Amino acid sequence: MSENIPGITPLIKHADDGLSATEQADLKRRLAEKLQELSAITDTTSLQRARLQMDIAELLNALGRRKEAWDIAREAFRTSVQQESWQDAVEACDALFQAGREDSMAVLGMGIWLAITFPVDPDVTVAMLIHLVEETPDASDVGALAAIAARYVVDLRAEDATHESQCFLVDNLISMVAKRHSNVRDQDAMNRWLDRLELRDPHVFLPRLSREVDAIVGGKWWFDRDELRGRLPV
Repeated sequence: MSENIPGITPLIKHADDGLSATEQADLKRRLAEKLQELSAITDTTSLQRARLQMDIAELLNALGRRKEAWDIAREAFRTSVQQESWQDAVEACDALFQAGREDSMAVLGMGIWLAITFPVDPDVTVAMLIHLVEETPDASDVGALAAIAARYVVDLRAEDATHESQCFLVDNLISMVAKRHSNVRDQDAMNRWLDRLELRDPHVFLPRLSREVDAIVGGKWWFDRDELRGRLPV
């Protein structure tokens, strides 16, 4: 086992009770394989290593070993930001969020900021915004902002071949959020809801979402946003 994997052993001792013996055995086998692969990578700053760490974090999360998942995903996040691999950084935030630790909501906010700021795959961005919708009370406007931002990202980034299917997903998300937020059940009510919450203009709803994300992170940013904005492609 690599010395660069503190606190992680290849033996699963505390798997979630919900897993069958077969599922636990399969996860143990896959974890051992990934740890073996990781131990062979000597470059601690490589994206290959970071991606293996995220695979390991996913397995650890599935097995209920959340603290270990958090620690290794945190390292993967750090490497991804250093290498300016923004999608990997967002995916690391997803693993960190799913670890369910004290700062998981702050990390979700950081992941959403990165996913919207940088040209990250729309599927990954939408997944992060869905997490925010799921974590938001029904009456809060935050879910509405997240859902409409998901549609904006799909329109902006989706490839032609997948645009229709991705729009279907996010339109259903918007409908669900509108229904739980204001009992919206038809198109006329939807139009009024969009107007009332000012969800038609990205110059309005994106800054509002940014302020909400800032509040969610609560000053616990792991990076300098102004410095990262300077790395945006011209």
